Amino acid sequence: MSKQKRKIYEALNWASSFLKEANRDDNVGELLLLHHLQMSRTQLFSNMRMDIDTEIDRKFTEDIHTHCNGVPVQHIIGYEHFYGRTFRVNKEVLIPRPETEELVQGILQRIDKLFPNGNRVNVVDVGTGSGIIAITLASERKSLHVTATDIAKESLAIAKLNAENLETEVTFIQGDLLTPFLNSDTTFDVIVSNPPYIPNNEIDKLSPVVKDYDPMRALAGGEDGLDFYRRFMTQLPYVLSEKAIIAFEVGVGQGKSVQSLLQQTFRSAVVEVVFDINGKDRMVFAEIS
Repeated sequence: MSKQKRKIYEALNWASSFLKEANRDDNVGELLLLHHLQMSRTQLFSNMRMDIDTEIDRKFTEDIHTHCNGVPVQHIIGYEHFYGRTFRVNKEVLIPRPETEELVQGILQRIDKLFPNGNRVNVVDVGTGSGIIAITLASERKSLHVTATDIAKESLAIAKLNAENLETEVTFIQGDLLTPFLNSDTTFDVIVSNPPYIPNNEIDKLSPVVKDYDPMRALAGGEDGLDFYRRFMTQLPYVLSEKAIIAFEVGVGQGKSVQSLLQQTFRSAVVEVVFDINGKDRMVFAEIS
């Protein structure tokens, strides 16, 4: 006798309970079912009483167990959404965070203010990872000439794939921070980075979904988490245009420290700490004009 097929609402209810018991986000069940059924959210909720194919249900159940064992849902399905686009991700790149969308939004607003005439603006995204910042900026503003760097060729491979998939023009260069440009005549109007900023002694306190699956090179920022920002201060003056924007994502509680570093390096800059939607200091912007 064949086993009775589960309906969509039954699978979602089971997943939600199972995930809660494992202290995981119960929304993951919906994400995985959308992925396996290849449906939109509207289609899913319009078909709650639809039977699920036995093989799809088996894969869905298997993936719920895999996520409960600590594997990020993005690694299971192979992608994450960012700024309305779909980006491929794997263990070689940091999984895109929603807060970084606010960083991108802040950069675009400042570009529109400081460079309003639509002339070419040279941008570099340092430590690009999956390429989310570079590709989103290049997609949102055609006047931007965007370069992206990363120290790891494995990360750049994913970023290049994302640029191809999203048909976006970005120049990719392997290198450590701004080092590839220090002995050239290249200067940038906008420099953005979401560098590693977790203090070393806090790495073990991170969720296993983060510390066991995001690459350590994208997390650890030294004893106080500020090592990369200090290194930036030694390089930025050599590659910045006379009129420029610097944009950093920072860890919670690091805003004033990074603001101080920028203010010491660029005495005439207007430096602003910006809080994210959750009320945490998450971005620091410097405008030099």
